[in-house]
Amino acid sequence: MGRFNRESFIIQDKDVLRDDYQPETLEERDEELDEYAAALRPVIQGWQPNNVFLYGVTGVGKTAATHGLLEELQESAEEYDDVDLNVIELNCTGCTTSYQVAVNLVNEIRSPSHPLTTVSSSHEPMSETGYQQKRIFNELYNDLESIGGTILVILDEIDNIGSDDDILYELPRARSQLDLDVKIGVVGISNDFKFRENLSPKVKDTLCEEEILFPPYNATELQNILKQRADIALYDDVLEPDVIPLCAAFSAQDSGSARQALRLLRKAADIAENDAMAGGEAKITEEHVREAKHQIQRQQVVEGMHSLTRQGQYVLLTVCQLAAAGETPERTKLIYERYQEVLHNHGSKPLKRRRVHDHLSNLSLHGILRLVDSSSGRGNYNEYELDVSLSSALDALENELGALDDIRETAKRHRVLE
Repeated sequence: MGRFNRESFIIQDKDVLRDDYQPETLEERDEELDEYAAALRPVIQGWQPNNVFLYGVTGVGKTAATHGLLEELQESAEEYDDVDLNVIELNCTGCTTSYQVAVNLVNEIRSPSHPLTTVSSSHEPMSETGYQQKRIFNELYNDLESIGGTILVILDEIDNIGSDDDILYELPRARSQLDLDVKIGVVGISNDFKFRENLSPKVKDTLCEEEILFPPYNATELQNILKQRADIALYDDVLEPDVIPLCAAFSAQDSGSARQALRLLRKAADIAENDAMAGGEAKITEEHVREAKHQIQRQQVVEGMHSLTRQGQYVLLTVCQLAAAGETPERTKLIYERYQEVLHNHGSKPLKRRRVHDHLSNLSLHGILRLVDSSSGRGNYNEYELDVSLSSALDALENELGALDDIRETAKRHRVLE
């Protein structure tokens, strides 16, 4: 038989385990869904929509809840002749300013593929440069008024705009300030808990009429979510009893993200499927989950290292040395002192402390290190530790720096190597 065929021993429908799969019911979010639905209910009454702000870490159901409720809301709105509901959604990844958000909203409305656009086809898409912000905002307001009715503007991952939050002030006020014949409501979705704190006071007053927190899932909630998906995605009797609890426990200990837990189960199923095709038993086991976790973390480090210079690799190597000796989390000052020793041993010239701090921040941004806020009687300071397994980090570093047997031996002595 050829390499490509439809034979499958374990996975029945892999798409069910993917992030973008929309289940019929969103498990473990009843309270948040009720609160969210109450915030959206004025739309059905024909009233001005509330502005809603959702926040919580990645993978806790914010976007899935939004898609599910909006679909239900639109179906309900069709039953009322006096409710003309339109939804415009924008993922703000890559938009770092209010100007860019406004341009992308205009182009979303004017896209020929957008099902809700009623804007004249003579209106061309706008470039992201070359206009004053006021001109862009006016174009957006004109297009929104052309659509008319009630419009919900969904801004996912809105925290990408940082402190440039003019769009969040202007959009909710557009109807009253410009006498537009349209009812506009804004739903802002953020993965950053601190984004709300950093909004300007005028935006907090305008946008955050209704705030809904989506907390991280705990292990029990993640088990229920995984079981719901596994019942559809996998064949019967292919899961060992400890697989779903282990996937849930790993994710709950880390981020509480259903996305992370699903990715782990999906990877474990892939590994088990390959084993079964090679003649092994058609079962997903605890060993498959642990191997999946190792492979995912190793790939995470490898991807993160693509953006690292050799000096950045030495910074990661330094933290690995400290982790192997059980000395993390560690303060930036002491990491820098050990980093100087590492560079001396490799015959290289160390960077200034400021640049090493930048590399630590970059590694944290890529999810390889975890920043720990600490304090003592002498004030506040930052500490760093690995946010992936030590073995995953060492595997990735060895591809660039060669064998690291001494660190592995140190880790074994301190019993910290997985």
